[in-house]
Amino acid sequence: MSELIDELLSDAGERMTKAVEATNHEFQSVRTGRASPALLDRVAVDYYGTVTPLKQMATISAPEATLLTVQPYDQSAIKAIEKAILESDVGLTPNNDGKLIRLQIPPLNEERRKEMVKVARNIAEEGRISIRNVRRDIMHDLRELKEAGDVGADDERRGEGELQKLTDGRIADLDGLLKGKEAEIMEV
Repeated sequence: MSELIDELLSDAGERMTKAVEATNHEFQSVRTGRASPALLDRVAVDYYGTVTPLKQMATISAPEATLLTVQPYDQSAIKAIEKAILESDVGLTPNNDGKLIRLQIPPLNEERRKEMVKVARNIAEEGRISIRNVRRDIMHDLRELKEAGDVGADDERRGEGELQKLTDGRIADLDGLLKGKEAEIMEV
């Protein structure tokens, strides 16, 4: 196969791998019933008029399986942090003692577990879409190479076949991650 096609396939592989990694990172923010500092990754605090990610303003730790603690670097921001957690979609109620915010992670009921599985499936679908978008872009580039006369029709077809194998592999990786996350969520 041509060097140009190899470069395109290499680029596609990198971009698809990044999509899988990004999806896996998104999975970390889905609540399972165990305390994980990643649960608060999406929380942003209005800090003196600037929206700032919580993890840049405080130390977040999980000292127990059902407890998260948030220790602000600036004690005067504790009320703003508490408000941001309440307004976020994590569904946790902060308990503030003036220096530390404690978040008790309640066990998930069956209905909430099913909702979390749906959230995880939506995240996985977004990952699949980004992988398919990479495939579409590279297919377009392969056709342009053929039309420009840089590669022959056979090389283009072989490149498309390799690209499809790559796509199928990354989507299988994503499905495996989703299956693991679903099992983790449904675990009682």
